[in-house]
Amino acid sequence: MTEAFVDKTDPHRRGVLAAGLASLLASPVRAQSSETPDPQLVDDLVAANRILVDQGVLDGFGHVSARHDKRPDRFLLARSMAPALVTAADLMTFDLDGAPVGGDTRAPYLERFIHSEIYRARPDVKAVVHSHSPAVLPFGVTKTPLRAIYHMAGFMGGAGVPVFDVREVSGPDNDLLIGSKDTGKALAARLGQGLVVLIRGHGWVAAGASVRTAVLHAVYTEIDARAETEALKLGPVTYLNPQEAKNAMVLNDRQVDRPWAIWRARAMGK
Repeated sequence: MTEAFVDKTDPHRRGVLAAGLASLLASPVRAQSSETPDPQLVDDLVAANRILVDQGVLDGFGHVSARHDKRPDRFLLARSMAPALVTAADLMTFDLDGAPVGGDTRAPYLERFIHSEIYRARPDVKAVVHSHSPAVLPFGVTKTPLRAIYHMAGFMGGAGVPVFDVREVSGPDNDLLIGSKDTGKALAARLGQGLVVLIRGHGWVAAGASVRTAVLHAVYTEIDARAETEALKLGPVTYLNPQEAKNAMVLNDRQVDRPWAIWRARAMGK
């Protein structure tokens, strides 16, 4: 399942997908749960980890999750590991308190509360990406806002992307991580109804209505940050206004399968 694009008309590929799902079901969390996620959701989440590494959004750190398609009060996220190595068998299921479901004792990501609290606050969000990618980081520690400068970043909206500072919750003596329900809740509040939020001195988060759109938003957050940095060197920048941003996002999200297909083929070696 993690090595080929799933074509439901191809018996061989159906077999690959079934084998990957069987591996997931064999994990501790799946063995004790009768509610299993859609195989395509599992496939997309595994591919998302690989794609985001290939696109320079994740490295040895960072993570991507998906809301469970049958249980909106749960989400899927890999155990604590490098994203490039994630397989279906590495996925865990969590509740909206960030607790593993079904007695899974594998080590989870410390910052799973980023995901749990955003899912709790935003029923419309179906996938969340957390990244430390370098082009975006400067906008979280300076007075220059990250804004959409071209149509592919319309999901950022017409105003600057908000910045969350963990010191607002944890005070000056902190580790900069979103490692608790309180910091996760505050981060989700700062995200508001948007799709991107920066974390001062740490990284950023992108969300979407599906795994594929969350990946789209994450990839183009990094690209827009690079482009804005270069544009600012040339002089004043003309940014997208709110209506332009909204219209562009609607069009781009509808076409998500086009970039997804090439990103997936490249990242999965097929």
